[in-house]
Amino acid sequence: MDLSNARAVITGGASGLGAATAEHFRQRGAQVTVLDRDDAGQAAADAIGAHFARTDVTDEASVAAAIALAVERMGGIDICVNCAGVATAGKTLGREGPLALDSFRRVIEINLIGSFNVLRLAAAEMARNGREENGVIVNTASIAAFDGQAGQAAYAASKAAIAGMSLPIARDLARNNIRICAIAPGIFGTPMLRGLPQEVQDSLAAEVTNPKRLGDPQEYARLAAFIVENAYMNGETIRIDGALRMR
Repeated sequence: MDLSNARAVITGGASGLGAATAEHFRQRGAQVTVLDRDDAGQAAADAIGAHFARTDVTDEASVAAAIALAVERMGGIDICVNCAGVATAGKTLGREGPLALDSFRRVIEINLIGSFNVLRLAAAEMARNGREENGVIVNTASIAAFDGQAGQAAYAASKAAIAGMSLPIARDLARNNIRICAIAPGIFGTPMLRGLPQEVQDSLAAEVTNPKRLGDPQEYARLAAFIVENAYMNGETIRIDGALRMR
């Protein structure tokens, strides 16, 4: 698939990894529709010449409307990149008692069910393309899927599920000529992390094997572009973490 002729929907595109991916894809010539529940999504889309659809990824009607808008504006969908997510922390049994079930459920709803909600509806549109390669889906997992830290039970579970569903979805969508991969980032310089005190950022960067720094969201974006353009990438979860292994 050639990005210069592609039509992409990107969730969480108002900031962080999603915004970097939207910007990179636009620079490469792709049409982009940013899906985000944040009001900043409109400004982010306007800044790069993209479309915007205010979207709650956990709501079926909201996503269906966003996908319909993307198809109307771009004439179809070739790529779906899911970056929307939350990283709410909480220990299974903390000083205040057991982790609130609603807190655990919210992380799963947004990170896992939200990603599946978007990709399944995007895939239905991709299948209409009628080509040798109809579409590519890129989900965002995390290295927490493999070595989650204390307080990350909900987050790690959601991201492990993202990694775990890549292969079965690849098998499901093979007949539709649609590929899927997941990216598992380490610690990246997103607005959330850049908002931490510099000494905290430096401490996190020191844990990375090489290079000893936070990941650049543009590095995630370039990996997403590589997955899109390499037709033999399918059903895989790829770590991008500077060989970081969390303890």
